[in-house]
Amino acid sequence: MAKPPAVTNTSKEGGQVLAFFALVLPVVLLPVAAYAVDATIVAGREAGLQAATAQAAESAAQQLNAAALRSSGALTLNTSAVKLVANQTLVDEEPGATVDASTISGVEVALVTSESVTLPFSVFTRTVTVHASATARLVAGYDNPG
Repeated sequence: MAKPPAVTNTSKEGGQVLAFFALVLPVVLLPVAAYAVDATIVAGREAGLQAATAQAAESAAQQLNAAALRSSGALTLNTSAVKLVANQTLVDEEPGATVDASTISGVEVALVTSESVTLPFSVFTRTVTVHASATARLVAGYDNPG
């Protein structure tokens, strides 16, 4: 019985697929990896800004107007103290953040904040601005969120 002929590669194209992947894969994978790192940094900073905004709103909502409480017995907020405490708390928690808007309505405080984030790889853009908002209310008998 005769043996089948051995298969040999006489083509001079051996290894071209490997060279193709060696050149094309970094062009595709490196930007995707850089985007993933940038997106993770933005998500982390946005979560930090949201937590700082919530903390600033809660601290600001505790600024009772004692004079109004004594004179009329009504719970109201001290407007100047609210803005001061909100700004100071935000600076302490997230130094790069700014208060874009603050609304004081009776016993409720609403804050809108933003922060500019510089991306390390800047695949699409160099900086991104993240935003957060939070609302807190002064309630009689409230001690702490625990």
